[in-house]
Amino acid sequence: MGCWEAKCMSLFFILISFCLQGTSLQKAVEAGQRKPFYERLRRLEEQFRRFQEVTLVRLQGIAENYNVSYNINTRFQNLTDEYHTMAMSVNESQAALQMDLNQLKDWMKKIQRRSRKVDSKLLAFGRSLNEKSKQSSQEKMKQKEQSILLANLTGTITQDISTLQTSQIHVQTEMEKLQNVIQGQGARLNAVEEQLQRVLQHAAFSPGSVTTAPLLPQPLKEKQQPGQQLLHAKHRHRKKLQQDRLELGAQIETQKLFQDLRRSPVEEKEPNTQSGRQTLPSIDEILKEPQQSQASQKTGEICNVGSMLVFPNISTENVVIFSPGLLTGLQELSFCTWVRTSSSYLGTLLSYATEENDNKLVLHGRDTLVYGTIHFVIGDPAFRELPVERLLDSRWHHMCVIWSSIQGKYWFYVDRRLVATGSRFREGYEIPPGGTLVLGQEQDTVGGGFDSSEAFVGSLAGLTVWDRALAPGEVSSIATGKELPRSILLTLANASSLHGFVKREMCTCLEHCS
Repeated sequence: MGCWEAKCMSLFFILISFCLQGTSLQKAVEAGQRKPFYERLRRLEEQFRRFQEVTLVRLQGIAENYNVSYNINTRFQNLTDEYHTMAMSVNESQAALQMDLNQLKDWMKKIQRRSRKVDSKLLAFGRSLNEKSKQSSQEKMKQKEQSILLANLTGTITQDISTLQTSQIHVQTEMEKLQNVIQGQGARLNAVEEQLQRVLQHAAFSPGSVTTAPLLPQPLKEKQQPGQQLLHAKHRHRKKLQQDRLELGAQIETQKLFQDLRRSPVEEKEPNTQSGRQTLPSIDEILKEPQQSQASQKTGEICNVGSMLVFPNISTENVVIFSPGLLTGLQELSFCTWVRTSSSYLGTLLSYATEENDNKLVLHGRDTLVYGTIHFVIGDPAFRELPVERLLDSRWHHMCVIWSSIQGKYWFYVDRRLVATGSRFREGYEIPPGGTLVLGQEQDTVGGGFDSSEAFVGSLAGLTVWDRALAPGEVSSIATGKELPRSILLTLANASSLHGFVKREMCTCLEHCS
């Protein structure tokens, strides 16, 4: 409609112009008659022309402006469409940005958790370094003291050896003298025996020996009985010889003992060729303390084990998952199992993670951790270090970890012995339900985020979890293979899936667990 009106207006002005031109011609005819009037008409015509030109210019301007306005509407519609397109792209970019922000938030949470873990590990490492430095200083002091004691002991031993050598020489000279005396006494005894035999023979065959004897007085009789005097002298000599022989035997044994004492620090042990003779221990054997590894128990007596899980190698795929994990919140728990590992570290036995926190309950070890320790974590970053060095000997050992939120007490038993305990560890805390429980790996995310350096390598048998704190007598009964206590929460029978190379074996008694 706007375009049609513009055309009508232009035609109307053109008709007006033609009409005005006709009237101007008529007026020109009359101009001859009326000159002044003609000039006035001519001026009016000129003014009309000017007006017409101005009007045409204005109409052209109006038409141009109308075209411009029409173009503006089109452009405005285009701009509106572009605005909607841009708004849609902005919304899409905002959604993508929001997703990126959510991912960044998740990554920030993971980084914060890992940083807390790293901080806790650094703290533990610092503590272990301090303990190691203290132990090294103490060991250096002990080594210095032992070196001083060893030097003093070697000095005293050398002095004793020198005194023993001098005493041995003295004993040898005395023995030689005694042997000479014994030989002289033997020769004398033989001579006395020969003389006694001659006297007895002479007294037996002489004719006046019987008749003259009663007639002599008593003092003369004693003087005239040389056989009795010789018999008494022979008896005394025999007693003396027996005493000398006993003393000589004692001295010989003493000499042998001194020789053994002198040889033991410097000579190697020789095989014992004589029955009844024992060599004395050397100085190194005296100073060396015997170190004997105690067996946990005779495996033939341990039953009520149930089943066994074998984690053969280091792999992030070797994991056992319990589904569901914990159905109710726990304010007390007891975790007991038989463990056998030949690795230099224990690895991660148990890991319980939720969406809120991936370290709600963890028994966590790794190859970079302090040797012979494991972290007992309840609600990251709180943890306690437990000593597990005695478990790393490739033999079966029984362990129990017990915790109660009442005063935050915890106990750690190995082979029925309490090796660690404490209090104020997560006092009043409750382990929430609804998470994921796995064995053999440590979760950085729910059901994932495993690390091969934290994997468990070995065997687990008779693993059981209670929802209460066990008494020491109950721990002892479990370790000796008796009936399991009440209120069992989980066992290996509740494991829903085994992944990787993990194997399950049934063994009623521990001796059947290969």
